[in-house]
Amino acid sequence: QVHLVESGGGSVQAGGSLTLLCVASGARNSRDCMEWFRQAPGQEREGVAAIDRDGTTTYTDSMAGRFTISQAVAENSLYLQVNNITPEDTAIYYCAVDRGCQLDSDYVDYWGQGTQVTVSS
Repeated sequence: QVHLVESGGGSVQAGGSLTLLCVASGARNSRDCMEWFRQAPGQEREGVAAIDRDGTTTYTDSMAGRFTISQAVAENSLYLQVNNITPEDTAIYYCAVDRGCQLDSDYVDYWGQGTQVTVSS
């Protein structure tokens, strides 16, 4: 069982930056891939970025450029930095674990509770 806790959300002005944190606890598999998803109001949950144990990153095409995923393996911590944030980035951001970096909700083994990000113009 893996427990994920996100933090760092809140209200942000458009054009600014934000860094989200996810801390994982519990038994981890060596093939675990840590991921960020988001769900905007009235939208389906979508993958943002993934990072495997070796640090290889994957981004959903539309997210590449403004989003940066990183991790501190020794601290079981996952980060998501968002630059030049826009109102369209308003969503609940979720931390997740799967075993293939597929950025697909159907393959996620564990979810965090989410952290709300609200961007004002």
